[in-house]
Amino acid sequence: MLEIIQLPALTDNYIYLLHEPVSGETAAVDPAAAEPVIAALAERGWKLSHVFNTHHHGDHVDGNLALKRRTGCKIVGSKADSRRIPDIEIEVEHGDQIRLGEQTLEIIATPGHTLGHIVYYCAGSEALFCGDTLFSLGCGRLFEGTAEQMWHSLQYLKALPGSTRIYCAHEYTQANGRFAISLEADNPQLRQRLSEVDRLRGQNLSTLPSTMALELATNPFLREDSPAIRSALAASAADSPVEVFAKIRRLKDQFR
Repeated sequence: MLEIIQLPALTDNYIYLLHEPVSGETAAVDPAAAEPVIAALAERGWKLSHVFNTHHHGDHVDGNLALKRRTGCKIVGSKADSRRIPDIEIEVEHGDQIRLGEQTLEIIATPGHTLGHIVYYCAGSEALFCGDTLFSLGCGRLFEGTAEQMWHSLQYLKALPGSTRIYCAHEYTQANGRFAISLEADNPQLRQRLSEVDRLRGQNLSTLPSTMALELATNPFLREDSPAIRSALAASAADSPVEVFAKIRRLKDQFR
């Protein structure tokens, strides 16, 4: 399995280092900056072979050029976003696979947050690197795509095994939890999750990874069929799942 190292960056970003021990190949997922990656590589004696970008936003690609110059790594990103990802070398699209040593990562297109957003799913390591599409207890804002696009993107992720570990790109869980509990106050798993999140953040510890099973039980953006959430939204029986999801997204955008 991949050895996965979480590197805090900027204010609330996470960069992930993926190390495949048989080949020694190592990838950095969404390097917001080069320095944390370079330091972590030096500490472990690893050599960077790849950068995996989920989308073009600066807090996900700003380390690309420095890492390329320093290590000669190959930069992987969405073909649809090739003009917006610095120094992209390997262009991928939905259904493609990319090898990292002995491990295979599947590319899933997840438009919504941006139109060219992709995620990387490694079945062999039960791990999903989902950028800004899915957060623990939340999902990404719709900067470029539509609610319908994001809803369909999330359906791909909901279908992954419940044991899949969710490696999001930001530490948003506590803030997302305050919104989630406002919609589903009587959800016991959500209340337990929030208690654990508060404990972790009180010690300045990460709340990630989550798991898909936990998100399906607690994340309002994956629970548009919840009677409690539909009631909180005053959704009618005629509202489709996409319409309910769109209401949740709009309400979250206004939530303080």
